[in-house]
Amino acid sequence: MIEHHFQPDDTGAILANIASHGFAIVPELLDPLGQKAVREALAEHKTGLRGRNDFEGYQTERLYSLLARGRIFADLSEHPAILAVLDQVLEPNYLLSAALSIDLYPGESPQAIHFDDSFYAVPRPRPPIGMSVIWAIDPFTPENGATQLIPGSHSWSGDTPDGLPDTPEIALPRNGPAYQGPVIEDLEHRLIDAVMPAGSALIFSGTLWHRGGGNRTAANRLAVTLQYCAPWARQQENMMLAVPAHIARGLPPRVRALMGYSIHPPFMGHVDSMHPERLLRLPRNST
Repeated sequence: MIEHHFQPDDTGAILANIASHGFAIVPELLDPLGQKAVREALAEHKTGLRGRNDFEGYQTERLYSLLARGRIFADLSEHPAILAVLDQVLEPNYLLSAALSIDLYPGESPQAIHFDDSFYAVPRPRPPIGMSVIWAIDPFTPENGATQLIPGSHSWSGDTPDGLPDTPEIALPRNGPAYQGPVIEDLEHRLIDAVMPAGSALIFSGTLWHRGGGNRTAANRLAVTLQYCAPWARQQENMMLAVPAHIARGLPPRVRALMGYSIHPPFMGHVDSMHPERLLRLPRNST
């Protein structure tokens, strides 16, 4: 995996690797103090409640709406090294689609293989409608559930290699867990582990086939996942409801724009024909 690791200021090389392989890793982008801030922000919200289905993970604890749970998550969502990449891949005025933590407990099994922007029903091959960033708060290893990727699969069309069924048959259905039949087993030999130290960021295309690995160790494996989408696409999380207005007011302008307090020209996102930022300027007791 070392050949897929890049320095944070080497945006050109990161973009080239995403174009050719579908992903890139920026090692140790978040320092130990930042990692500690993530753990502290999550600690007061953790309940130990595990996933509701096999895709979420029956031995995985997920926390959503992270922008409402600590300033560190706003910092991650607008990290300059990440936005420098996204600015070149997604259309201007792109949005933050999802912000969640994923804590794999010992004994978690591998996730079903999927691609993150599969719920946008646009035929492949195509440019990504979404981009994903996974921040490793714990080191990612083959044993503890490192994300597993299929290099080059971001460019697959409906006619996938080796005579595999077309994309709609193996994409995440609209209602239910991802397909887990024999085809998934046929894909497993293509997977590689995104091994990376704590603090690293894995950036990948929303069209890249991947899965969360299984945790065969005796310790948890914590990560933060931020997903972004095109400015015209519906976000997975309704950020403007998930994050209370009194918290949104204190966030940086770029983060508020990523949430949806923004206009995509000519007028997508308006409120009563005006910019949504004006809602945050209303008296606190009116929101």
